This record gives sequence, C-alpha cells and structure tokens, in this order.
Amino acid sequence: MSKRRRVILVTDGDDYAKRAIEHVAHEIGGRCISSSHGNPTTLSGPEIVKLIKQAAHDPILVMFDDSGIVGEGAGESALKYVALHKDIEVLGVIAVAAKSRHEEWSRVDISIDRDGEVTPYGVDKFGIAELEIGRINGDTVYCLDELDVPIVVGVGDIGKMARHDSYKIGSPITKKAVELILERSGFHDGQK
Repeated sequence: MSKRRRVILVTDGDDYAKRAIEHVAHEIGGRCISSSHGNPTTLSGPEIVKLIKQAAHDPILVMFDDSGIVGEGAGESALKYVALHKDIEVLGVIAVAAKSRHEEWSRVDISIDRDGEVTPYGVDKFGIAELEIGRINGDTVYCLDELDVPIVVGVGDIGKMARHDSYKIGSPITKKAVELILERSGFHDGQK
C-alpha cells in the first residue's frame, strides 16, 4: 500500500505563478510540480497524479489554471481529479483572485492581503481586501466549494500584486499562504 502524498493545490499557473511557487517550494523544503503550470493547464488529472507520486518528498505544490474559461475548464477538471484521488491528501488550497470576465467565485476560510495581513475578507487580484467576508472571485475557483479540503486561503494574483509578491523579493504573500496551510494542517508535527 502506498503512502498518501500531501499536496497544496494552487489555482494559478501562469509564468509569474510558476516562478513564485517554485521559489516558495524550495524555501520551505518542498517540491513543485513545475510542469503543472500553464495558462490554461495542459496536463490531465491522471498525468498530474503520476508526477506527484514521483516527487522526492512532501509537501508538493501543484498549479491549476483555467485561463478564464467559463464553468469547469481543464484546470478545474484536473484539480478535482487530483483532490479526490485516494492516494492524495490535500493539505489546503491557495485560491487566487482574478479579474475574470465571468464572475466565478468561491468561499475562502481566510485571505492574506498584499501587505501580508490575514483578513476574513476576500481579496482582489491586486491583493486588496474586498467588501465581502469569506469570498473570492477568480477563474479557477468554481469547483472549490464542492471539495472537502481542510482550508482555503485567498490571495491576490501570485507573483504579482503590484510587485508585493514578486519572486525577486521571495514571493512573501504566497510563502505566508503556504506556511499557514502547513501550520494549520499540522504538517510539521508529523515530520518529527
């Protein structure tokens, strides 16, 4: 029987997100499935699960992107497949805000604004707190409410947020979201 792999799902996959996620994965001693990036996601759920199983160790950060496709696009189909797979344990989801032409939204448990402050409000793509509590607009978030995951953390556009999350300064907002998920999941407790 194989050990369940522990992953963090990220609802963004453009080049900025890829650089940020790769950097954060390295910083925390985790792994990033770099080939899961794309705008939109090009790998299928089964292909991504195969790559997750080949990763050297956990935690594993995986990107998914719908590129603004209405409803369930390729990114969300792959995300659902991975999240529901019996060999995968989802530690949490980083739900990324987008200025989508179509208003898709999801509930979030908590958000981190572009100044690194934790807030109960959703945030926009620039990482600025919105007016609604516990809700984020994005283009790869449509299916999140259907999933039973421990925590959903909302953030602005990964690697951007008016340069507040640039990989050149260590992608501090993305890193804080990952660290929050690891802390809440008890991931490090299981390492000792």
